[in-house]
Amino acid sequence: MPKLQLQYLTDELNKLREQKLYQKLRILEGEQLPVSRFDGREVINLSSNNYLGLTTHPKLRARAIEAIEAYGVGSGAVRTICGTMSIHMALEERIAKFKQVEASVVFQSGFAANAGTVAAILTKDDVIVSDELNHASIIDGCRLSRAEIKVSPHKDVDACEKILKELAPRSCRKLLITDGVFSMEGDIAPLPALVELAEKYGCMMMIDDAHASGVLGRNGRGTVDHYNLHGRVDIQVGTLSKAIGALGGYVCTTRDVVDFLYHRARPFLFSTSHPPSVAATCIAAFEVLEDEPQLIGRLWSNTRFFKEGLKKLGFNTGMSETPITPIMVGDAALAHQFSRELFSAGLLALGIGYPTVPVGKARLRTIVTATHTEAELSHALQIFETVGKKLKII
Repeated sequence: MPKLQLQYLTDELNKLREQKLYQKLRILEGEQLPVSRFDGREVINLSSNNYLGLTTHPKLRARAIEAIEAYGVGSGAVRTICGTMSIHMALEERIAKFKQVEASVVFQSGFAANAGTVAAILTKDDVIVSDELNHASIIDGCRLSRAEIKVSPHKDVDACEKILKELAPRSCRKLLITDGVFSMEGDIAPLPALVELAEKYGCMMMIDDAHASGVLGRNGRGTVDHYNLHGRVDIQVGTLSKAIGALGGYVCTTRDVVDFLYHRARPFLFSTSHPPSVAATCIAAFEVLEDEPQLIGRLWSNTRFFKEGLKKLGFNTGMSETPITPIMVGDAALAHQFSRELFSAGLLALGIGYPTVPVGKARLRTIVTATHTEAELSHALQIFETVGKKLKII
């Protein structure tokens, strides 16, 4: 029985159960693969961020094992005490070279990179202009900074400029921030237009490229490279946890900004650094991006095949332009029922509802990978058709 002081949390959970919104964690038994074993069942996996299949790449496995033999299993400290190992510096240098910037700093997660950076570089006297569909890590970083927050309608460049015009007379620092690829919609930010606004109104320009890293641009260099905006975006955040196949986040910017984050970014200051095996794995992943561009080609070929199939069946895939393909349902309870019945039929595609997306905009979020076969995706489409018709979604 819960303690009286904690009973309110049990009550909230019971409400979720009554509303059919309570979700149990699916347990992965084995490797993260296109067809994986969850909860004792083999299913086609369309929920993983493992875009290029690097979680099981032979080169990454080998580097991790080599690093454990050379460095041990952990760093033993935060970076600013005695936890900065030579392999951490090698990773930061590798990322900076790949992204064509002066310097980079690695954080323990993409969430920490966003939240820690925004909170570190701004104060209560500053202003942030943020897209309404930006990731939760950006939202939390904005709140932690205590800066004034102006929310701009999604991808509405004219509305964004109106906000910046109103702010123009103020002498405070201003940050314009956006996702590169929006994690729940799968659409791409209008970065060229936003960069022009930032330059016109004297704003810092920051982008979270978590879902563009390894997906867009030459060899997966991201949205800045996709639009050829090198040198015009002040701060780029990326992840090591999705296409890179391991764990962590990073910030790419100038040497001075990185040095400042070394001194003031709280997640960097107060979290133990990456295990050396993870750092080595990430270095290997960036090598794979440059040496095996065919992986990104297969990712996009699979994406086009799957999207076309869903649209032919009559599913609403929203605004998606990338491998993130939402299947819009609307009602959260129906979305979760859809997900459960798909799982029973042999497919993993999780339902997403409030607070991750607004009320009334529940969906399934699907992501294909480079390592799915066309046969697997065709089978997935058959399952979607059968269950979608049964639930009258199509």
